[in-house]
Amino acid sequence: MAVYTEVGDEDLAGFVAQYDIGQVTSCKGIAEGVENSNYLLRTERGSYILTLYEKRVKPEDLPFFLGLMDHLAAGGFACPTPVHARDGKALRTLCGRPAAIVTFLDGMWPRQIQPQHCRLLGAAMARMHLAGASFALKRANALGLGGWRPLVDACAPRAGEVRAGLDALIRDEIAFLEPNWPKALPEGVIHADLFQDNVFFLGDKLSGVIDFYFACNDFFAYEIAICLNAWCFERDGDFNATKARLMLQSYRAVRPIQPQEIAALPILSRGAALRFLLTRLYDWLNHPAGAFVKPKDPLEYARKLRFHQAVTGPGAYGIA
Repeated sequence: MAVYTEVGDEDLAGFVAQYDIGQVTSCKGIAEGVENSNYLLRTERGSYILTLYEKRVKPEDLPFFLGLMDHLAAGGFACPTPVHARDGKALRTLCGRPAAIVTFLDGMWPRQIQPQHCRLLGAAMARMHLAGASFALKRANALGLGGWRPLVDACAPRAGEVRAGLDALIRDEIAFLEPNWPKALPEGVIHADLFQDNVFFLGDKLSGVIDFYFACNDFFAYEIAICLNAWCFERDGDFNATKARLMLQSYRAVRPIQPQEIAALPILSRGAALRFLLTRLYDWLNHPAGAFVKPKDPLEYARKLRFHQAVTGPGAYGIA
């Protein structure tokens, strides 16, 4: 369960008393998520999400994350918004952790991804990129290309414990990506973690996007590559070009993709696959005994990486 810091009743009541949201009626830990402690908070005024930011989140990054949600929501993009206390602040401290309350977003994330989900995601992703263009704050991608080499060095010596040859795969891939990574593509604010459990749907509509705690400035096409990896592979490992085509077509209808972005998709998709292979591998190798959160399988992204390594052009992703 993704609750690392337990919150006592008295601490919670004192914290919530600083807001105009009424008294607490219930507070329950949320089992999903791996980075922070999350609670479904219900008060006399409604439902909210209470988040305590754990050690992997840098406190100096929190104004960017919270400010971005405020900015996107003000621009009409559907996402949770931070609740500001009576003193105007959205970020406070609870149980020794930075903490914030955000509005509750209705919807469910799709357990089985359908082509329609990909079509709706593409348009929403493009709207988010456009809405974030006027956001004044900047944050470098700590898990971009420059952050992968330290992860390779930390993981490769033990990667063979997970699968024989995995160390060679990641060392060879970083050696390829570093000199070949695109240098100049359209960029701006991206979510950087648009997995299916961070995108909510209600019926045939996308109701909103949550969990902006990896958001940063990077190539827009890198976000697309992350989504190709996260949304367009079937459970048996096959790549679904129909899902990819629908995602890309609906994205292009909102924000035109430049030719150099399309040409870069194969290498960006390789990079996105390596990024999640490395972070999953690191968590797998450093998983503390007895921890509540089960680490995700790094080999899923090793398989996706091998697929992208065999791609010869963007046509494999259903786009000309």
